[in-house]
Amino acid sequence: MDSISLPVVAPSFERLKRSGSGLHIAAGLLILTHAISHFRNEHSHPLYFWCLLIISLDIFLLVLAGKDILRQLPRVNLFFRLVEIVFFLCIGILMLLQGHLLISIIHIALSIGYSYLFYCEKSFRAEELLSFHHTGITIPSLPDSRFILWTHVNDVETYYDSIHISTSDQEQLKFDLRNNLEFSQLEHIKQFLHFYLGKA
Repeated sequence: MDSISLPVVAPSFERLKRSGSGLHIAAGLLILTHAISHFRNEHSHPLYFWCLLIISLDIFLLVLAGKDILRQLPRVNLFFRLVEIVFFLCIGILMLLQGHLLISIIHIALSIGYSYLFYCEKSFRAEELLSFHHTGITIPSLPDSRFILWTHVNDVETYYDSIHISTSDQEQLKFDLRNNLEFSQLEHIKQFLHFYLGKA
């Protein structure tokens, strides 16, 4: 029996993809707020204000004009996520040097949070795959795919449009398939289940 991989809809990936635009808007609003606060400050350089304003407007334009761009061109999404990370980190360091500890901690925490998002989004693929191997099952998960040994799998229920996995940790995993299973694929999976789980 060879391994078999199936394209699935992974709930964690879908949630992150849906929230991506909202997180960009939140970052854009924070950058715009920061730009406005520096516009009123007499000691701030005008170039700094214009840079912040242009970055925030670019983020808004990306989200409003190109929602599909974020999914179709993941590198564009990652570039803007990187801009947000650098911005929050630099502001956090700047506030720390000026003695504003609370504001500094908030911005550095935002930078860490957006860095985690960057790491998760970097692992996005065109398709998330659920794979059956001789040693276990690979499932799509964040931040990285998870591998479950057959010894930790209690049960697998296969349907033409979904797969349900029960683990020894009482975890119930459900994955909707992007394409209905063909008869040959269903038989292939059943061979794995018969050999490793003793299912008829």
